[in-house]
Amino acid sequence: MNIVGIIPARFASTRLMGKLLADIGGKPVIQHTYESLLKSKLMNDVIIAVDDEKLYEVVRGFGAKVQLTPKELLTSTDRVAYIAEKMSADVFLNIPGAQPFISARMIDEVIEPHLFDPEISITTLAKKIDSVDEMKSTSIPKVVFDYNNYALYFSYSPIPFVKDARTNIEKIISAEIYKHIEVYAYSNEIIKTIGKLKPTDLERIEKLEQLRLLEHGLKIKMVVTEEECLSINTPSDLELSRRYFNNKQKRR
Repeated sequence: MNIVGIIPARFASTRLMGKLLADIGGKPVIQHTYESLLKSKLMNDVIIAVDDEKLYEVVRGFGAKVQLTPKELLTSTDRVAYIAEKMSADVFLNIPGAQPFISARMIDEVIEPHLFDPEISITTLAKKIDSVDEMKSTSIPKVVFDYNNYALYFSYSPIPFVKDARTNIEKIISAEIYKHIEVYAYSNEIIKTIGKLKPTDLERIEKLEQLRLLEHGLKIKMVVTEEECLSINTPSDLELSRRYFNNKQKRR
């Protein structure tokens, strides 16, 4: 099975401009992400899809495969679909560029259902929330799913809303609240379908592109992971990533 990982990489970011070029231990964030993906046992290739000439040159500089995509593409999924339209593979992955220390295990976990069930066309990751800060964070998307692990809804708000809980700690204890880790794997057929879908109302309201898929009736299989993933969305996330990297180097 031919499995291609695509890293959609936008230079502009509403919360942290140019974050993919931010330095961590002498390398840009995007390079750390790329090198983390190369450790996957199931992926055959990795392509970085950029929207900016400066990013393009940086990526070429560290030897990754890179393609320039139109700036007017609004979402990471749109960039993956743009690349997928020009090539053939059995499965395409969408891995955000601002996850410099993503584990290879997480990548393989999101791929595995496609190896065993041809009915599955979209997979993504979820992890149980165990802290109040994560539950309340408006930069961490949450997800609820059915008994077959298919997504019902995504939101930046804590879902499900635990009506009888009196405290935030009680909400976490009395309900399973999951965060969405925005790594996806799409079948070849479905990503080319997704590329033709129009943006939807809930997608615009919540600013979550995965809602476009649900509103158009597509099924998203959730894979629950025990792995943690540090995503860089804010200046404080960047500083946390630098500390994590430095501590990791010291342990070596």
